[in-house]
Amino acid sequence: MGFIQVVHEYGLTKLVFVLLCVLLQSEASYELNYVTCGSVVKLLNTRHNVRLHSHDVKYGSGSGQQSVTGVESADDANSYWRIRGKPNHACQRGAPIKCGQAIRLTHMSTGRNLHSHHFVSPLSGNQEVSAFGESGEGDDLDVWAVQCSGTYWERDDGVRFKHSATDVFLSITGEQYGHPIRGQKEVHGMQGASSNSQWKTVEGVFIKPSNEPLRHDEL
Repeated sequence: MGFIQVVHEYGLTKLVFVLLCVLLQSEASYELNYVTCGSVVKLLNTRHNVRLHSHDVKYGSGSGQQSVTGVESADDANSYWRIRGKPNHACQRGAPIKCGQAIRLTHMSTGRNLHSHHFVSPLSGNQEVSAFGESGEGDDLDVWAVQCSGTYWERDDGVRFKHSATDVFLSITGEQYGHPIRGQKEVHGMQGASSNSQWKTVEGVFIKPSNEPLRHDEL
């Protein structure tokens, strides 16, 4: 069916309306493909099939800060993290996160940020990863760069998180804790990217982009 015949049958006004609907649907689909600033997500380590998790349990060694682990359960509310801009650099709420962008991951239940530093992790002897700060505010050691293959962090793609201050990758190699967090996997930082440092978003609430003015993304 040619363009002139379509216009004849449907009328120019109807044709414009249909085209507009298609464009809006395409735009909405495009927007929803990406992980955005302000979204609250669970992150699955695809090598070990566990979700990034934290809880108000301190390490018994190293920094003594709040521990970060990997858990198999998909239903645990302590596995939700909010995506935020780095300190003193707000990201636009709903804006897609770019590959290479520096972000913070704030634990929803305790308000502490995913953090790393030159302490030794308790099980594997790699670099400790903890949750640090109060009410979403910590320091520059809370910053991680999102490594992905395209322009933006896509919801279904595997990504890596590289610690901006020490260059380690957020990783899991399978070591398990005993009491009081029996069966949970150690999360740590490792030099060099591998299958142990591959993550993807699973459950969560994804914030849509908006045309609102830039505003801070505090909790």
